[in-house]
Amino acid sequence: MKYETIEYEVVEDGIGVLSLNRPRRFNSVNEEMAEELESFWRDRLYDLDTHVIILRGNGKRNFCAGLDMKAVMKIMPEMDTDMFYRFQSRLARLNLAMRQVPQPIICAVHGAAVGLGFSFALASDLRVISNESRFSAAFINIGLGGADMACSYFLPRLIGAGRAYEFMLTGNFISAEEAMSLGLVSRLVEPDQLMETALELARTMNSKNPMGLRLTKEAINMSIDAGGLEHVLNMEDRNQTLLVLRGRLGEKGKAGRYF
Repeated sequence: MKYETIEYEVVEDGIGVLSLNRPRRFNSVNEEMAEELESFWRDRLYDLDTHVIILRGNGKRNFCAGLDMKAVMKIMPEMDTDMFYRFQSRLARLNLAMRQVPQPIICAVHGAAVGLGFSFALASDLRVISNESRFSAAFINIGLGGADMACSYFLPRLIGAGRAYEFMLTGNFISAEEAMSLGLVSRLVEPDQLMETALELARTMNSKNPMGLRLTKEAINMSIDAGGLEHVLNMEDRNQTLLVLRGRLGEKGKAGRYF
């Protein structure tokens, strides 16, 4: 598929880089980008050749400024309640799609990640930032509720409810230093080291058993919502047994090298 608002490149075997590509609009999300991202993540569900994805924003200023409010205001008067609900739910489920794809996602954030852009970072598996990065759950700043685009799901689980409530209720920015101290991000580096650091992490993951990466991401997703320890242990036992048997049966690929 030819994209207009995003770019995708396989930079090394097993590693893909997805770039939000509306730099003049600070990579804000319009209807076209939402549709292209929806298609992109759907295709990754069945992509066995890509093991890790790096998500970044093009341009020098921001990772993603969230929803393109200028574009939205043009189409808003034409929407009735049903149409708006469809629009809202499709945007929000981009974050669900990011959790459903089997590939771990490394989000390389430069500049601001605001609103939906913040949610894209939260929905990723790892976050690498530079010292000029900052985040905001800006929904409440534009007259909406502070819980939107999966932020109320991800943020309390990543940094704890106490601080998450503060940021969602105030819309205040989280600085790069705060993000690191709160455990929101994995690496804090200089701007010129951002992509190289993301690539180093991607290469490390790509050297592992691809099925192991997939099952680990699935296990983390399920553990977050698990009803108790027994559920988690049953899932982990199933995953490890599957991987051991796969290796012993001598299936082609990396798995056989580990057992």
